[in-house]
Amino acid sequence: MEMNKEMLIENMTENLPVLRARLSMTQEDLANKIGLSRGTIISIENSKRPMTWATFMSLILLFSHNERTNKLLEVMDIYTEELHKYLSE
Repeated sequence: MEMNKEMLIENMTENLPVLRARLSMTQEDLANKIGLSRGTIISIENSKRPMTWATFMSLILLFSHNERTNKLLEVMDIYTEELHKYLSE
């Protein structure tokens, strides 16, 4: 069974402002944390630029290791059982 990376990226993109707000992070804070520019974060949040898989994985690492956001990833259908299996291989 192939994992639907596009769906996961789409769900992360749609929910990124909410997840970021849960951590009280500005776009600049998030950009610095994962090694992107603020402009890139703005473009991703406004759907002007597609999120890469590498960016998605950086965000998964950040949000899944934080108590305020880790449970939301499952509710938002971002951290799925498929993704868990993929990361565990």
